[in-house]
Amino acid sequence: MENEKGDLVDLYVPRKCAATGRLIEAKDHASVQIAVGDVDENGRLIPGSFTNFPLSGYVRRSGESDDSLNRLATQEGLLRNVYSYQK
Repeated sequence: MENEKGDLVDLYVPRKCAATGRLIEAKDHASVQIAVGDVDENGRLIPGSFTNFPLSGYVRRSGESDDSLNRLATQEGLLRNVYSYQK
C-alpha cells in the first residue's frame, strides 16, 4: 500500500514483547500494550509523553506480566526499590 507521498507502507507493523523479545503476531489477541505516563520533577503528567511496554499473550498466560512490568519499569528508571534483578 502507498501513502499520499507515494512511499510504500505496511498496514500492520509487528511489535516485539518487551519482556521476552518474541514477535507479537497479528493473531495474538491476548497481547497488550501498557502506556505509562511520564511525569516531571513535581509529579505532574507530561502531556503526550508515554513509555510503552508491549506484553505478549504468552507472558500474560504464564502469569509473569506483573513481574515483567515491574522489571521493565525498574530498568527504565520509572520505579525504585520494587524489583531487584540479577545483572
